Amino acid sequence: MGSLSIWHWLIVLAVVLLLFGGKGKIPELMGDFAKGIKSFKKGLADEDTAAADDKKAIDAKAETPVASKSEDNAKL
Repeated sequence: MGSLSIWHWLIVLAVVLLLFGGKGKIPELMGDFAKGIKSFKKGLADEDTAAADDKKAIDAKAETPVASKSEDNAKL
């Protein structure tokens, strides 16, 4: 009862072929859907690298020494 019979697999195969294979509007729609998902994932990856670069720039800016008022007064 736990495993799927050959008929279940044939129905699954038919649905997959209907959605992703053959010629027609449904396969084109599913192909566009897949391209959209890939583009979304690429955008998230680009956003993560941009955020990491921004963090590095902020850390580098924080490491630069800034003269305090007491140091400025000591020079006068």
